[in-house]
Amino acid sequence: MDALVELRDVCKIYNPGENEVKALDHVNLTIREREFVAIIGHSGSGKSTLMNVLGCLDVPTSGSYHLHGQDVSAMTDDELSDIRNQEIGFIFQGFNLIPNLTALENVELPLIYRGVGKRERMELSEAALDKVGLEKRKTHKPSEMSGGQQQRVAIARAIAQAPPIILADEPTGNLDSNSTREIMDILRALHEEGRTVILITHDNDIAARAKRVIKIMDGKIEEDYINVTDNGE
Repeated sequence: MDALVELRDVCKIYNPGENEVKALDHVNLTIREREFVAIIGHSGSGKSTLMNVLGCLDVPTSGSYHLHGQDVSAMTDDELSDIRNQEIGFIFQGFNLIPNLTALENVELPLIYRGVGKRERMELSEAALDKVGLEKRKTHKPSEMSGGQQQRVAIARAIAQAPPIILADEPTGNLDSNSTREIMDILRALHEEGRTVILITHDNDIAARAKRVIKIMDGKIEEDYINVTDNGE
């Protein structure tokens, strides 16, 4: 498998100077296409900063980040926005759905920004909702759905245009155990279809569902191993 993500000697420093915080401390990381990776760490470990860099939401203070062979570490905001639109489907803990839009309209919204035509937009959105088992909830608004269903809408939104990378930040953090199992099963199925899934979590049980686990502490990668016990059940 080809390298998809390559971080080389990446540092991220906040408040440079006397009170500086080194959120990422000389991180080196390669993630290959079609991997299922969990990045795990406690609050303050640097995992959220690492997610922001991987997702092109922020840029390193120093070091380089290549995504699909492109050096994105020195790109402008507009260029980073284009990369995010083309390469990455985001799933967040808080769902980030628009309350007054239906499930279908929420999934369509990013496709509108990408200039996808109306008919194709609807077809892609309906197919994505079907994939996450919400074919009968397309006209429901977020307030009419459970937390697990709202997160499935968020996943459908992330995958509608088939981005090669799914970046999931604590996607089960607000969910009960049954909904957590459903969401993890969907992420696993996306991985088995050939997507690269990068999962950010503080939960060891969630990380155990991934194929590879990367532990971060104090801005440094402490462990990086293949999960031979792979708890996919």
